[in-house]
Amino acid sequence: MKNYIIILFVVLLSSCKNENTKNTSIAVETSPKVLTADEIIDKSIDVSGGERFKKSSLKFEFRDTYYQALRKNHEFLLVRVLVNDKDSIFDMLSNVGFERYHNDAFVKLEDSIANLYSASVNSVHYFSVLPYGLNDEAVNKTRLESEKIKNKDYYKIKVTFDELGGGEDHDDIFVYWVNKETFKVDYLAYSYAEKDGIGLRFREAYNERYVNGLRFVDYNNYKSKDVSIPLEHLGKSFEDNQLDLLSKIELENVKVDLVNN
Repeated sequence: MKNYIIILFVVLLSSCKNENTKNTSIAVETSPKVLTADEIIDKSIDVSGGERFKKSSLKFEFRDTYYQALRKNHEFLLVRVLVNDKDSIFDMLSNVGFERYHNDAFVKLEDSIANLYSASVNSVHYFSVLPYGLNDEAVNKTRLESEKIKNKDYYKIKVTFDELGGGEDHDDIFVYWVNKETFKVDYLAYSYAEKDGIGLRFREAYNERYVNGLRFVDYNNYKSKDVSIPLEHLGKSFEDNQLDLLSKIELENVKVDLVNN
């Protein structure tokens, strides 16, 4: 009887051990959810201001030029004001299209010229509020392999645009490095068409500040020494000090008012 109890005890211990092993195995197999590109960008937009962007009036200066953006739900008005002595040029891009005014007089433009001015206005406003705008219908997002820059871990998201709704520069390709801890965009790179080929730029965010709940940053703007390098490899080039500082992108006198629905 004693031997039987000992054997039964050993069997019970073995059973418990096997059960613990199974539980451990299950725990190991249960890994954190892998975030999609859309989910990563959603989180990044949220920590940068989220829904506030949709009901905001922004004012800032960039390279001695005045800009204003009014967004209310799905409507927007993007303004650029060029002042020279007593003359003023008002460029306005909205849901209904682009218009230019010289002082108070409407300026009729050829479509090709209007498209160039429209793209120029949109570009400054686009970069000013990133990553807001990356959920537009014409935007396509793909998650690339994660990367480490300056000992920090980053999600890497590739962005392309549909021709329909993607604007004049719909062929441009972007890569965003989103900090895995903060979900903020610390770096971005993009390729664009030039007369003699493809241009590459890499931007490093700095001078982060929140104005009325919206995140703004300035950028160190870099150019690659090697124009043949793939766009998604520019993070590694930056890490290896293989990029040349080309300019600084600085927004000044940023003001934000929230618009009632």
